[in-house]
Amino acid sequence: MFDFNTLAEFSRAYCIGICAFLIPANLVATSLTIIFTVLRRPVVQVYLAAGFASIVASVMILHVFTWFMIGVVMASTYILLGLLSICLFANLGAILLRRRFAIACNYNSDLDQASAESAIAAVTMY
Repeated sequence: MFDFNTLAEFSRAYCIGICAFLIPANLVATSLTIIFTVLRRPVVQVYLAAGFASIVASVMILHVFTWFMIGVVMASTYILLGLLSICLFANLGAILLRRRFAIACNYNSDLDQASAESAIAAVTMY
């Protein structure tokens, strides 16, 4: 049987190690998602980077919630929660922005293809 209390105790006992790994991993993964979006990398790469960053942020949010469960209300817990919320929204924004880029590029390429075909048809008529 899954015991959530044991997992929560583990999270609180090894807080320094968990935070030392998850905070930089979250920042690097979110930055990678943003960089992939700006560089217009393929949609699959953006989704993979955003998915990994969202998983890391979600695990860290669960870690912060274990501190809230026992009543630890400090500035660091709110700062971490704010940082993680910003990272999650940045990943969501990157996915939506990349989707908009993909739709706009496909629309433009379809228009370019159609205009090129009509130009070729006009030239061959004469």
